[in-house]
Amino acid sequence: MVMKLVSRAVLFFTAVSSLVAEQETNPYYRVVTYEVPKGLNLEASGLAVLPDGKLAMSIRRGEVWIIQNPQAEPATVENLGYKLFASGMHEILGMDWHEGALYVTQRSEVTRLRDTDNDGTADEYITVGQGWGVSGAYHEYAYGPVFDREGNMHNTLNCSMGKKWPGAGEEATHPLWRGWSVITPKGSTKATGFSAGFRSPCGIGLNAEGDVFATDQQGNWMPTNPLMHIRKGAYFSHADSLVDMKRPDSPIQAPEGKQPDGITVAEAMRELPHYTPPAVWFPYVKFGQSPTGLRCDLTGGKFGPFEKQLFVGEFVLSGVNRVYLEKVGGEYQGACFPFMNGLQSAVLTLNFLTDGSLVVGQSNRGWNSYGNRPFGVQRIVPTGKVPLEVQKLEALKDGFRFTFTRPIKPANWTQMKAQSYTYLFTAKYGSPEEDVADLKLSDFKLSDDALSLTVKCANLRPGYVHEFELPEVNAKDGSPLWHRLSAYTLNKVPEK
Repeated sequence: MVMKLVSRAVLFFTAVSSLVAEQETNPYYRVVTYEVPKGLNLEASGLAVLPDGKLAMSIRRGEVWIIQNPQAEPATVENLGYKLFASGMHEILGMDWHEGALYVTQRSEVTRLRDTDNDGTADEYITVGQGWGVSGAYHEYAYGPVFDREGNMHNTLNCSMGKKWPGAGEEATHPLWRGWSVITPKGSTKATGFSAGFRSPCGIGLNAEGDVFATDQQGNWMPTNPLMHIRKGAYFSHADSLVDMKRPDSPIQAPEGKQPDGITVAEAMRELPHYTPPAVWFPYVKFGQSPTGLRCDLTGGKFGPFEKQLFVGEFVLSGVNRVYLEKVGGEYQGACFPFMNGLQSAVLTLNFLTDGSLVVGQSNRGWNSYGNRPFGVQRIVPTGKVPLEVQKLEALKDGFRFTFTRPIKPANWTQMKAQSYTYLFTAKYGSPEEDVADLKLSDFKLSDDALSLTVKCANLRPGYVHEFELPEVNAKDGSPLWHRLSAYTLNKVPEK
């Protein structure tokens, strides 16, 4: 165990040192750090862009602030224009703007905030979502909300970890819907179970099509960090949520017998009909150690050549990863890519401003993360130079297609490093990469426009991550590939 921890630490610090160098020489995006008002612990936990371009920001300690000029540079307190909008709430961990109001998720409810007399301060606090258990346990976080295409409200709930408060009564014995996502139907204030099997799903958001996704954390029943597609009746493996499947209002029928422990994820996909695998696995350390908030790029290309892809916050490495999704057999799967690490603090929440820049809200909450500050806000601004990246990685019936953001020169593709592996489906904390095998690649073909590379793979394996490290690749002008690493989660092999 000690050797394992040391090796992970070495990997972590090696990754961080290289990432810091990368950020310092980044020609594609610059980072603007917001100055924080003196005495304000700005543990940014939620970001919402208002119709007039102002930025609403919730902080973990129960307040909402409005930044009047979020694109201001220099980003001083005076130029940004901080104004307190609402206060007195309990551990806000998410916020959304919907139908003319701000919705914030407190530990025990979702609250709608409105300024009815137009003085710039909320005067109406109304409970619009409740119904989950709270026992006082330390990790009983609630995240969200997001609203689906029909206007229903979705939240995700942490498992109940830690000592419970005896005064909570029945809730101290069994806090309801813990480890679930819950839905509050439009027109209702009563939340009920929707999907299950989460551990600590601290990021929830929508893709371009309006489908709901959530990130989760490595731990028991979570071999590494996943991105899940939330839909009614899905079960994502964490066994703490099984007890609520016995409720009459559960949308999921409880499976018979004890959940298997120690098989692989690939075996669980074949043998457990109630198990829903993640759309994407983030290989541990290589793609961070704790994914958080997620946001879809709908900037129309203002942020770069990643329209409709997801950007996902990373806590430990204080950064952001990128995800490309596609549907195969009617279900989402796809690839993850590094984007940027080495920011000033752990990333909790993301949102795009009207100019196409990405605002990053941060707080390490006293846990370990890279960076020299415990909290804050930074803004990632495109410089206008398009990076050479793998824009998307798609699965084919007999291999993969890499599409680049710019035309590339021919490269020695036989130097590509590629492997596949799965994980253990287990109650133990995390999992190593299991059943690792080199990929048998052949027939590398660069398209006539030099924008895409197809490669055949003789040993595709459903239920496995297929990881690639590209050789040195250069654009036509000689600029190098920004990130060479990618990982595709192959749940199903395409039929054509």
